[in-house]
Amino acid sequence: MLFNSFTFLIFFLLVYCAFWALPTWKSKKLLLLAASYIFYAAWSPPYVGILLFCTVLDWWLARQIDFASTKQRRRTLLVLSLACNLGILGYFKYGQFLLDNFIAFLSAFGVTFQPVPMSIILPVGISFYTFASLSYTIDVYRREIRATTSFTDYALFVSFFPHLVAGPIVRASLLLPQFAVPRRPTSSQIGWGCALIIMGLVMKVVLADAIFAPVANEFYAAPSRFSAPAAWAAVLSFSGQIYYDFSGYSLCAIGLALSFGFSFPDNFRHPYAARSFSDFWRRWHISLSTWLRDYLYIPLGGNRSGMMKTYVFLVATMIIGGIWHGASWMFVLWGALHGSYLALERVSRKLHSLPVSSGSAEYRLQDFLIFIVITLTWIPFRATSPTTAFAVLESLVRFKPGLIPLAYPALLAAICLFVTVWWHVRLRDSTLENVARRLGPAWLTVALSLCLIALFLYSGGDQHAFIYFQF
Repeated sequence: MLFNSFTFLIFFLLVYCAFWALPTWKSKKLLLLAASYIFYAAWSPPYVGILLFCTVLDWWLARQIDFASTKQRRRTLLVLSLACNLGILGYFKYGQFLLDNFIAFLSAFGVTFQPVPMSIILPVGISFYTFASLSYTIDVYRREIRATTSFTDYALFVSFFPHLVAGPIVRASLLLPQFAVPRRPTSSQIGWGCALIIMGLVMKVVLADAIFAPVANEFYAAPSRFSAPAAWAAVLSFSGQIYYDFSGYSLCAIGLALSFGFSFPDNFRHPYAARSFSDFWRRWHISLSTWLRDYLYIPLGGNRSGMMKTYVFLVATMIIGGIWHGASWMFVLWGALHGSYLALERVSRKLHSLPVSSGSAEYRLQDFLIFIVITLTWIPFRATSPTTAFAVLESLVRFKPGLIPLAYPALLAAICLFVTVWWHVRLRDSTLENVARRLGPAWLTVALSLCLIALFLYSGGDQHAFIYFQF
């Protein structure tokens, strides 16, 4: 049930009308919980049981951790939670990958091993709800929050349909207090929530799917057929596609939650205006980057263990972040590259302590180079194999005659991306709310009306799943 589908529109309207019709806060929460499980069942009915099992397990374990009188017992219960959650995630997401690599390892030594394929279907959203659930038990273990006594509230925290399948990874400390207190969405929340949904759908349907995806998909299917200008346009197109696809989903999720009166954190803040690689990760997939920082990088030692260990921890954390995206060596490479950039950035800061003056040529060149490196680093993220990735890199410097030239769709996509980067730079420190206030009600209405017209014009095509649904 895609956010950008007519089926979801009917589902949402029915749930929303029922939400307003029910008299008590408890009945409203039970409705949202039931709706969330129906929403998930529409994706993968057999795996509803896994979601429910993880929910019951972590709710019970968190209560036991909260009640435990000794640190040893609390630690044992936390390890049990980590083992169960990561074990389930590991089996479904990495089981076949690990088996294939084990077979390849044995084959390198001349040993033939041909087991029955595992034929595992990845439960949608498992990476997101596993990390959300783990953050809860870890926070309870750290005594940062108390374990909730309400199973309904906790189950709704894990499964609330706006964030269930592709985030943002919402923390229990933010969402559980909102479920605990009866709330009625204000007119401003409903209005802004609808505006975010419209903007998110335009980003997905019009920009990601109609403008950027066709160019990127055609190129990555056979990169060796394209000339260098067309290849560069296509590589830039995927930068646009991945941003508008995922950011569009996040805006829809935030808007849907807000229409019910609940606040989610921002997940993107103009990432292509980043002035450094660390700045990029403060702006891109914020809920994941902060999760990795708080529950992995800092516990490993963070900045407290000396320079060399800090660099190792940075690279290790980003490799795990890459693996979180999928069971592929290409994601490992993508994470390792970003970890290396962060480590090299730390080294560079120590060697060059003088800041670059704002607005200087060196300053602008640095911003441009950061964007280009990030764009090139999307290649292993998008490529399905090292062979494809090398073919893409080779095509970027290929100027032979007879290859596919730069066509209008690719040129349009490249122009749209540079407009996006310009927009990000202009609004680097602004939020959408600030932009809306500056526009005023009249111009905001005009902008949203144009968005609705664009949605109507482009809604007749195929419905494409959000990229991050596969993670």
